[in-house]
Amino acid sequence: MDSNKSNFRKAKHKVEKLKRFYTHLAVYFIINSIITAVKVMSHMNIGGTFEEAFFSFSTMASWLVWGLVIAIHAFSVFGLPLIVGDDWEERKIQQFMNEEFEHNKKYK
Repeated sequence: MDSNKSNFRKAKHKVEKLKRFYTHLAVYFIINSIITAVKVMSHMNIGGTFEEAFFSFSTMASWLVWGLVIAIHAFSVFGLPLIVGDDWEERKIQQFMNEEFEHNKKYK
């Protein structure tokens, strides 16, 4: 019964991480699309061309910087478990619990 609860918690945690990532990705595209549209329209209102406005560094900067953050987030969700293993969290929790137990044992 405990292993079923543990497996359920692991699966739920993975789903929550995926959900947060996909929400982050959706917000990235929506907000950056709005920023790009506003910058392009304001640049064209002052006499610039669409190409100049769309391909300017100031327009692409938010896509690039936030894109790096999205890449790091994606790595933490998809890549990191491949490197450190799926049970990394449990091993760390067990390590900290053992350390705390030993610490408490010393001072009793």
